Amino acid sequence: MATALITGASGGIGATFARELAKRKYNLFLVARSKEKLQKLAQQLQDQHKIQTDILVQDLAVPGAAAQVFQATSERGFAVDILINNAGFGDYGAFCDRPLQRQTQMVQLNVTTLVEMTHLYLPHMRQQRSGSIINISSIAGFQPIPYMSVYAATKAFVLSFSESLWAENRDYGIYVQALCPGPTQTNFFRTAEFPTANGQTNMDNGASPEQIVHESLKAMSKNQPTVVAGGFSNHLITTLPRFFPRETVVGLVEKQFRKMAEG
Repeated sequence: MATALITGASGGIGATFARELAKRKYNLFLVARSKEKLQKLAQQLQDQHKIQTDILVQDLAVPGAAAQVFQATSERGFAVDILINNAGFGDYGAFCDRPLQRQTQMVQLNVTTLVEMTHLYLPHMRQQRSGSIINISSIAGFQPIPYMSVYAATKAFVLSFSESLWAENRDYGIYVQALCPGPTQTNFFRTAEFPTANGQTNMDNGASPEQIVHESLKAMSKNQPTVVAGGFSNHLITTLPRFFPRETVVGLVEKQFRKMAEG
């Protein structure tokens, strides 16, 4: 039975990937910071689908975290067939006003840990000449996003990195995907400290995590390296920068995101 390793698996897109892959009879190795949520999800999926599950409580935003995950899967006998690098977070506000530590932790988690995880698990996949890696990027990776400057830059890295690895590894029977959702019904915007009105952000009416995961796994079956998920409007957003000067696009985005703070 194949095994999927999912980071950021305690909720949102990560937990949805876990539920869907459990239905497909994948064993699961789930990683996140929330022990209680991981244990509950792992037990539920193990009982429901008769698969093997294991968890690791790990903060992936600290240096060396990827090596801890790799050591744990090796010691516990998990050979990873699908790696889903889902863990990540964003931050809203003018760059100079936001805490520097939060920005560097974002780079560590969204970029450095993702690269390290990929580098640790890819050699085995090459040896086996099979395997899949899904890296969660974002439609924010297609253009600069003022007031989310570091986040958008990290997702642009993930997009470029993943597309390059898809081309490098396809002759080895390995599939690599850059999954690029738009606004999704998760805790992302609250964690990023977006402005709220009556407890809601104006980005809450996004796609469901189930829709995002469905589109990702459908694209995987077709060997598509880049997946803009969550509806036609997201495809439009990622296409517009091709037809307008970059300064025009970033200027329009700046006005839109500044208005969020102004209400």
